[in-house]
Amino acid sequence: MKEFTIGKNDAGQRLDRWLAKTLPLLPAPLAQKYIRLKRVKVNGKGSKRDVRLNVGDVLQLYINDEFFDRPTPENAFLSLYQPKLNILYEDEHILLLDKRPGLVVHPDENERVNTLLTHIQAYLYQKKEWSPYWENSFAPALCNRIDRNTGGIVIAAKTAQALRVMNQKIKDRELTKLYLCVVQGKLSPPEGRLEGYIWKDEEKKQVYVRKRSEPGAKSAVTVYKTLAVKNGLSLVECDLVTGRTHQIRAQFAAAGHPLIGDGKYGSERENRKYGRHGQALYSYKLTFHFTTEAGPLEHLNGKTFQVEDVDFVREYFPDRQMGQV
Repeated sequence: MKEFTIGKNDAGQRLDRWLAKTLPLLPAPLAQKYIRLKRVKVNGKGSKRDVRLNVGDVLQLYINDEFFDRPTPENAFLSLYQPKLNILYEDEHILLLDKRPGLVVHPDENERVNTLLTHIQAYLYQKKEWSPYWENSFAPALCNRIDRNTGGIVIAAKTAQALRVMNQKIKDRELTKLYLCVVQGKLSPPEGRLEGYIWKDEEKKQVYVRKRSEPGAKSAVTVYKTLAVKNGLSLVECDLVTGRTHQIRAQFAAAGHPLIGDGKYGSERENRKYGRHGQALYSYKLTFHFTTEAGPLEHLNGKTFQVEDVDFVREYFPDRQMGQV
């Protein structure tokens, strides 16, 4: 319990407004709940949220200590009252999540609260499976990441052991991640490999495809298969042999078949034509095929997980059901 005495600068405020200013990490719905439950007392008694505070009022707050901290990127998860996650699979060690396009995976200079990782932390904190306030607490971490405007499967580790194992499996290519994308035109041949070298301009956050090796460029290989063609567009499945930044987007654009909606590597005129904002790219299927010991994740070996819905498949190829992809 923490106690506060109202001074002249705070007098006249509503109780709920004072609480929001004093405890910025406390979500408004939770604050209202605490007021209803009389865990916020004014002069020793329960109160209504719209009561006006007077000089000398004594407030007693029966609220967890962590909500009294100053906001930082590390505790931003506390301000999420209802974390929103599309969970494909969960056990005591990992989460498989279907990230929606537009959501950034990690906090950055532009977004600190509404990120996939912050929603995961809030979810596990509210389930009492994790707290940064526990001694030697492990922080939930993402094992893979995808671009803000790309949707699809992201793996999150709930334990340090799962993080070590999964990161090694990814490094050893003991899992397969397949992507769906919609590109302009018809690919020839309809299935094959895109090979080249990708050079990244760190300042522009953009990559360039080269035909030959050059200093700073890394080899890039994408295996693709056309699944459907309609109205001048192709639905394509991709398997990344290498995992370079913006690999699928840049390689298809370099091949003359940019992804629709891609504002960085595509055609602005074509994107307007289709009315799409954000690249039509989705990490839609994940298969585990471990060839070495997987410890706590061994039960995942041989299993495949697939998202239930991809908006651009539904929009541009409505006769193509996800179960048929």
